[in-house]
Amino acid sequence: MLDKIKELKAEIEATKLENKEELEAFRLRFISRKSVIGDLMGEIRNVEADKRKEVGQSLNVLKNLATGKFKEVAEALEKSNSNINEGQPDLTLPDIPNQLGTIHPISQTRDKIVSIFQKIGFNVADGPEVEDDWHNFTALNFPPNHPAREMQDTFFVEKNPDMLLRTHTSNVQIRMMETQKPPLRSIMPGRVFRNEAISARAHCIFHQIEGLYINENVSFQDLKNTLYYFAKEMFGPDTKIRLRPSYFPFTEPSAEMDIYWGLKTEADRKITKGTGWLEILGCGMVDPNVLANCGIDPERYTGFAFGMGIERITMLKHKIEDIRLFFENDTRFLRQFQTIS
Repeated sequence: MLDKIKELKAEIEATKLENKEELEAFRLRFISRKSVIGDLMGEIRNVEADKRKEVGQSLNVLKNLATGKFKEVAEALEKSNSNINEGQPDLTLPDIPNQLGTIHPISQTRDKIVSIFQKIGFNVADGPEVEDDWHNFTALNFPPNHPAREMQDTFFVEKNPDMLLRTHTSNVQIRMMETQKPPLRSIMPGRVFRNEAISARAHCIFHQIEGLYINENVSFQDLKNTLYYFAKEMFGPDTKIRLRPSYFPFTEPSAEMDIYWGLKTEADRKITKGTGWLEILGCGMVDPNVLANCGIDPERYTGFAFGMGIERITMLKHKIEDIRLFFENDTRFLRQFQTIS
């Protein structure tokens, strides 16, 4: 057996390995479980007892020689391939198509609404999402312990109970009226937060867009004409609207605006509860107390305000039934919205 070991040692030392195929053949012959060295290891039990130690040591040296040569050549081939391909594209890779991203449907709807009101002189205003009680509630005619505060479940800042995540973008209206003199004509898109259970119809985070117009001799007729213009631009020239009396602490009188959605399908009957009408926004004349809170003379100036949920408008436009889809970042859903008409 010692002679066989010497022959294999000479073969290993003489073998030249120049590519991966030759390296794999070398591994199968000398290193794998069924290799010639492995077979010799299994025959040690047949060797005479006084020579068994010498044969075992020789086999270990042979195995280490084969293993060492295999590793050395493998590393050299890997390094050689790395240097060849360094800085060069892999031409074997499949072609990757140039895929453009899409604008999120909420952003598309927001931009559409903004463009509609910009055409009639409204500019865009913004404000903080973390707000104090005065700008989010008190200045808007929500006095402490007023029942109307319960209309909105609020996220308060734990270490400062006077601070909260804004529940509407009306806080931007207050900041504008405090720092600017009439006439004011702005819209305020933004993200708002309410402590509500997440479901197909509600979310703790959503987007609003509100509008404010303050000037001398502003009337409810001005509000109605503005919203009628918006409805026709957003939903089509044949859109019908109606205004229903409602209540909001910061407007008086207050109303909710519906559009006629129709009853053409069973889905229409379901979404409109059999009436054909859909509520899309709240509005009203700015309460004189709100003007006074902001330092504007309510005897000289009047104004109107309105607000709507951007998610709701988007869901109506595209017949989306689950608001959670807007927040899941599923590209299969988002790729459907190339443009908004």
